[in-house]
Amino acid sequence: MGCGSGAGFPPPQEEEKGGRTVFCVKFQKELPGLDEVPFDNHPLGQRIYENVSKQAWRMWLEHMKILLNEYRLNLGTREAQEFLLQQMEEYFFGEGAALPPEYVPPRYK
Repeated sequence: MGCGSGAGFPPPQEEEKGGRTVFCVKFQKELPGLDEVPFDNHPLGQRIYENVSKQAWRMWLEHMKILLNEYRLNLGTREAQEFLLQQMEEYFFGEGAALPPEYVPPRYK
């Protein structure tokens, strides 16, 4: 499965009309884009701004929470920051970022 297939993800929600749109690498169609560069001190931030929709970014944020919790990452360390950047690159522009091997989704009753 390539990262652009969107398989297994909720369909993009219709958002505000007008405004800035991008051809989203995750959903492979035009969707509302981010309002600002997520982190302007790194080239990946600009690439995400130009190629990732708001919906795909929200999906990444949920995925990132899982990574932070499961790997107990401390974003104050260079290693954790680099790890997340690599995962983000893979999530949007590679084969997709995998969940941690021991991850078990929460069960809802």
